[in-house]
Order: sequence, then C-alpha cells, then structure tokens
Amino acid sequence: MTNRRKHGAATLSLRKMTTRVLMAALLASVSVPALTDKAMAQSYRFNSVQVDGNARIETGTILSYAGIARGQSVSAAELNDAYQRLVSSGLFESVDIVPRGGTLVINVNEYPTVNRVSFEGNRRLKDDALEAIVASKPRLVFSPTRAEADAAKIAEAYAQQGRIAARVSPKIIRRSDNRVDLVYEIIEGRNTEVNRISFVGNTVYSDRRLRRVLGTKQAGLLRQLIRRDTYNEDSQQFDQQVLRDFYLSRGYIDFRTTASEAELSRERDAYFITYNVQEGQQFRFGDITVVSDYPAAEAELYQSVLKLRPGVVYSPSLVENAIARMEMLAIKEGLDFLRVEPRVTRNDRDLTLDVEFVLTRGPRVFVERIDVEGNTTTLDSVIRRQFRVVEGDPFNPRQIREAAERIRALDFFETAEVQAREGSSPDQVVVDVDVEERPTGSLSFGGTYSTNSGFGLAISFTETNFLGRGQGLNLTVSGAESNQQYSLSFLEPAFLGRDVAFNFDASYVETSGFNAEYDTNATNFSTGLTFPVSDNSRLGVRVGYEASTMSTATSGTAAVVPGGVIQSEIARGEIGAAYLGYTFSYDTRTTGLDPSKGFLLEFSQDYAGLGGNTQFIRTKARAAAQTSIMNEEVILRASLRGGMLNYTNGSSRTIDRQALLGDYIRGFEPTGIGPQQSVGGVNNALYGNMFVVGSVEAEFPLGLPEEYGITGGAFYDISNVWDVGASANGQAGILGNGGAARHVVGVSLFWDTPIGPLRFNFSKALQKEAYDREQSFNVSIRSEF
Repeated sequence: MTNRRKHGAATLSLRKMTTRVLMAALLASVSVPALTDKAMAQSYRFNSVQVDGNARIETGTILSYAGIARGQSVSAAELNDAYQRLVSSGLFESVDIVPRGGTLVINVNEYPTVNRVSFEGNRRLKDDALEAIVASKPRLVFSPTRAEADAAKIAEAYAQQGRIAARVSPKIIRRSDNRVDLVYEIIEGRNTEVNRISFVGNTVYSDRRLRRVLGTKQAGLLRQLIRRDTYNEDSQQFDQQVLRDFYLSRGYIDFRTTASEAELSRERDAYFITYNVQEGQQFRFGDITVVSDYPAAEAELYQSVLKLRPGVVYSPSLVENAIARMEMLAIKEGLDFLRVEPRVTRNDRDLTLDVEFVLTRGPRVFVERIDVEGNTTTLDSVIRRQFRVVEGDPFNPRQIREAAERIRALDFFETAEVQAREGSSPDQVVVDVDVEERPTGSLSFGGTYSTNSGFGLAISFTETNFLGRGQGLNLTVSGAESNQQYSLSFLEPAFLGRDVAFNFDASYVETSGFNAEYDTNATNFSTGLTFPVSDNSRLGVRVGYEASTMSTATSGTAAVVPGGVIQSEIARGEIGAAYLGYTFSYDTRTTGLDPSKGFLLEFSQDYAGLGGNTQFIRTKARAAAQTSIMNEEVILRASLRGGMLNYTNGSSRTIDRQALLGDYIRGFEPTGIGPQQSVGGVNNALYGNMFVVGSVEAEFPLGLPEEYGITGGAFYDISNVWDVGASANGQAGILGNGGAARHVVGVSLFWDTPIGPLRFNFSKALQKEAYDREQSFNVSIRSEF
C-alpha cells in the first residue's frame, strides 16, 4: 500500500497499543495514592475537576463516566473506580487521574477516528464481502477490541471456505487530526483439503461406494479446479445426513452414524475424516393395508391406488409417494382435509415392516397468504407457481414441503427456506418463503474437439432465469474445421401459468468436408408444448419447418460416383418441409440421491407434408434400462434404439438418412457403416432409411482412487442400417441395401472432469461388411442413459 509505505513509521500494531494502555494504567495507579488500608480509608474533597486532552468527547460526558462531582467527598477506592470506568468506556487510549490539592486533574488521550478501512492480501474474498463482515467502519471511533473481533470474523469466513490456516492482523496507520487508517493484513493460506475419507463398521457397502454418495470428495488430480475436496464443518454435518438418507432409501432403517471425526494434519495441510457407522439389517415391506377413521373415505378405494407391494425393499420415499397419491385422490373426491398417517409395525423375525395407512380428518386450517422475500430478480409468480395451493385453500403440510423442494430444484437461489406459521387466527396459516438469489446466466468461450469434426471454437450464452421469469435462453455459435453451427433456443416452463412447457428452437448448420463427398447446410425451426400425462409420462407436440441442401464438396479427399446416388441428390437442390410431430416418454428413472435403477421408454414421430416439396413420416423409438449389482459397485445398462423414414412423396437423401441415424453406432466411422455405392473403386456412404442399435454395457471401478473420477466399462453392440429407398432405383453398385448385423465389443474409460464427463471408447468389430470402415477409438461427452 503506497500510503502505508510513506507513513510506515506511524504504524502501530494493536498489540503495541494495548501495551501502551497497560502502561498508562500503571502510571495512573502511581498517580492515585497507594491503596493501603489507611489510604483506602482516606477521603478527598475537590473544589474543582479539570479535564485535559479531550478534543472530540465533551467534558460533561467524561465527568459522567468518572462519577465525581465538585465538592463531593471521595475515597481512594472511589478514585480507582472512576479510573476503571473511564478505561472501560472504550473511548480513551490512555487515562491519568492526578489529585492536585483541591483540584482533580483527569488527563485523557482519546482513541482516534477511523479514516478508512482497507484490506491487504485478499484474493479469494473480495473487499465488498469483507466490508460486510467487519464492524469497524469509517468515521467511527477506533476500538482495538472491535478490530480484533473483526479479524476473528474474517478468519472464520476463510475457514468456511476451507482455509483454516488463514491469518488476519489488524494494523493502523496514523493520520493527522487524530485519525487512523485501519488495515487488515490477510495471509489466506492454502485450502485445507480432505486427504482421506474412511468408514468404520460398514459391511454391506464399500468405502468406495459410500464416498460416491458424499458431497465432500477426497483431493485428487484436479484439486486446483475441483473445490469439493475442501474441508468444511457444515458440509461434514450435511454428509452425515446424506449417508443416513442413502441407507434409509435402501431399507436399512436402523442405520446411524455413531461418530464423525475430522483429524487435521497440519504438516500436510489436510484433514482425515472418519465416519463410524452401524448399518443394521435391511427391511422389506410386509403387509400394506388402508383403514379409515373418516366416514366419508372408503378404505377400499384408497387401497386400489397404492402401488406398494410386499417384498419390495423398504424406502421412506415410497411411503411418501403413496401418501401423496392418496391425498390427491381425496382432493378429487372433494375431501379437502383428509390426512394419511402411516403406522409402521416392525417384524424382526422376517425383517419386514407392515405399513397401515390410516385415513383421518385433519384440522380445518387454511392458507391465509404466501409471503415471498429476498427475491431481487426472480418474479414472485415464478416462486408462487411452485405451490399447488393458493390463498384460501386448505393447508396441507406435505404440499408445502413439496413446494419447498420444487423451489430449491429451480437452482435459482443460494438458499430457499419455506416455513409455515400461525396467521391472524388459529385456523389460518401464513407461508413464508425466504430466498437468496444466485447468478443464473453464463457466457462461455471455449474450444471443442471431436474425432469427427476436428478442433473448433464455441461461444455460448445461457440464462436459466431470463428476466427473472424462470425462462431458459441459450444462444450458441460454434465453428470447427468441418462444420459451423448457430442455434437459439427458448423455454417457458410454465406456459400460461400451467404445468406446460413451451419451447422454441432455431438452428443453422453448415458442414464442409465432414462427409468428404458433399457439403451441406440445414435450417430448422420448431416450436411446441410439453405436458404431463401421468406421474411418469409426458407428451410433447410440436410444429416446425426444416430445409436442407446438398452441394458439391469444396474440400475433402473422396470422389463422388459419377452419375450416382449422391450426384442425383445434389441436383435436387433445396428440399424443405413443414411438419407436425409428437414425442411420448415414460420415465421411471429415479432421481435425487445417487440413482441406481429405472427405465425409459420414448417414441416420437414427425409428419411432414403441410408445406414444402416433400412428404414423409419419421419415426424414432428408444428403450433404456439401468440397474446395479454387487452392492451397487457395478452398474448395468441396456438400450435399444430404432428409426425409420417412410416417404410418401419424393425420396430420402443421404443427408436425411444420416440425420436419422445420428451418432448412435460405435466402432465405425460416421460414414463407415450402412449401404454404400461402389463403382470403379469409388465408394460413397449412403446410410439407410432404417436402423436399429442394441447395446449392453457395464461400468465398474478400476481400483483407482475414486477422487480421480475414473471408472471402467465394457460394452457389446449389435447394429444394422439398411434400405436406401427410391434413391437406389436403377443405380448400379449398391452394397448392403438389405442390411446386415454388425457386432462390436469394446472397453471404455469414464472420466468426470471439470469440463464435463468424458468417455473414451476402444472398440473392435467382431462382425462387419467388407466395405465398412472401422473406428477403433473415439472420445465423446458422456451422456446419461
């Protein structure tokens, strides 16, 4: 600091200042007569009291602290008490009380005024954040005690970020007019990492499996980028709850954490965390029954909507879902105040839990109002629509808890607290929502690499809470060696205030040299609505327009068969079509705490022919499932995809068939599988109007420390691509039009990195056609099943 260098001689540490105060106290004690028994009994009477040294503090204020009036008879002990009161006021750097005959002289040296507060050495915490922490402010009287307390607060703020070695030293720089600059010198220190997390007492699940559940991670290869390995006491408490939720969701109802120890190794600047746990036994559901204490509710009707079955592993979430299902039925039946109370009976002999759902009439309590505070950007309506109740509706605690979870799931807020309190009368409830905003937009610049497209530059703007309305907006511009893409997407998740999502998407893509034989450009506009059909299924409808053109390649090394399929397709120019489409999905994949099972069914169709120069039906289907074995150490996945193009006017082109296939097939180059045209030694990939891909794979640990985020996998794929369609009519040299199954095996490396989850595939084709072109290695962004 420049000023500090100029006035270094005027700098005093608080420790020196404190010493000076003690010295002043000692001198004062000398000035006051020695407090012997005789002196204690001696009394004084002063005709006048004189105050010297005060400039800012009124004489009357000092006399009121001293408590000695003119003409009052005082003892030596009372003089000492007056001195102590002046020192304890915190207004003076030093105090002297000197009797001079009939005059009592009080000499004071006032604490200076704080001119400004500044911070040195802070990088992780900005000045604005630190200014909000400290109590010392400009124009206030400087207090060493307050400054030391501020230093402790700053150190605690760094400790919350895992920098427990941070040191803060308050210093002052003397200025004119009894002013000082208060400087907090900060040595931030390094992050205190979590070097090791271990468990004692676990027999069902391994340490590796349990560490995957925790939010805190061990320090790994990317410790400079990943901050989840930083020790935080609050995170340790949260992880204990996460562990309990993990075991409870798997039927271990007696699980508990008996101890949680965090041992600091200052030499290594790291923590070693140990959890002592007791797992207990796994319980399953026994008898599931419904009884009614509410005359208007028939138990048989509510029993019929239950999906719980005996023998299923017990989970509190399944019980909660069952209660929610019955309460929804009650609302449909017009029973607003029905409550469902689960009564669980434990059977230790067969390790089952009998659950009896009791239907009762709850208290007649209504929602008086919903108050929202703390949202400076997000509109109230965005938060309020997460509630399934409005003012005047019957109060249901379960619905309020579910609304709180939906608000947190928006990911718009750092914190979101939802509490219910009594309203203006006992039968009224006020719901308070207190949130703290967080940034929801990002502008990113980065590089891209694909084994198919080469290197490129990507610029992306993303906003998940556009204008505080809860809307999503994404704008992406990317360019690689062989393709350029421009896209815009907009999402309104609550169209017209309903549980209906409205979306608009527009994109323009150019490829040059990607296919070697031809260049392409494609434009697509679409808009649609998506809404729930049942608890696990959704239906999306859309309307759009797409247009694309194939042109002679301006780069590339492959030739085009003279007079062949591709040349004829290039000659057709631009092909465009307006279309209507829908997508139906049924999804039971579990969400939340480390999901391990579930399945997905998806079916979509587009009908083109509302406008443009072609007509077709495009159909796609997908089925995927996942489960885990060996105490969830190994994850098994299976998937089946298929697609078909059926033209009623015109015929498909290579670009259309390629778009249908996508990049679902592993083990082959993008143009290396499916029907081809071969004439005179020239081969052109034509793809097909139909494809099917089946895959099974396993993901398993490799024995590496899990903080590296690296796991292994093995897969087996069967695929087929066939049927060029009318484009092949009268053409010579068409290979593979009838299709043939390809079999591919391979191994994978999965790596969770700060830039995203990467997947490295090493594959080998066991069965292929002579004209296929293999790709034994590729890198891709890992996608969930």
